Amino acid sequence: MRSEEREFKRVETWLGGPKVIRHRLRTKTDVHEVTLRGLPIRSVIHLLGVLLLLQRNDGLEKAMGVSLRTVQRRKALNSEQSGRTLKFAEIVAKATEVFGSQQAAEEWLGRPAMGLDDKIPMDLLATPAGREMVEDFLTRTEYGAYT
Repeated sequence: MRSEEREFKRVETWLGGPKVIRHRLRTKTDVHEVTLRGLPIRSVIHLLGVLLLLQRNDGLEKAMGVSLRTVQRRKALNSEQSGRTLKFAEIVAKATEVFGSQQAAEEWLGRPAMGLDDKIPMDLLATPAGREMVEDFLTRTEYGAYT
């Protein structure tokens, strides 16, 4: 299995699997289609249910672009919320791989990181530029290039 396929599989798992998402995530086109259609609320509920520490983080709603109240009222997310939630799941999955455990990943996401100008990664996930910074940091860390 290619690296990209493994990443999509991990994201799929964080979101409850293909039965919950109602689609398999194998390619960027699959992610695009799910984003346009809108993630089912069950995916968000699953993601929130598997988080260990970040549920208590105020930045969670900003990172995903959806309030918990909205999750309770809707059947599906709009495309923007779906895209941000998919990206959040991707970052949590990547951080879990890089730091070796879900707990270590969530702890890292919730505290200031030197390689991110002492910004809290969860707070950075609220903007496209911040998400890019977090992804770049995780990639550098994965390959041993700490900054």
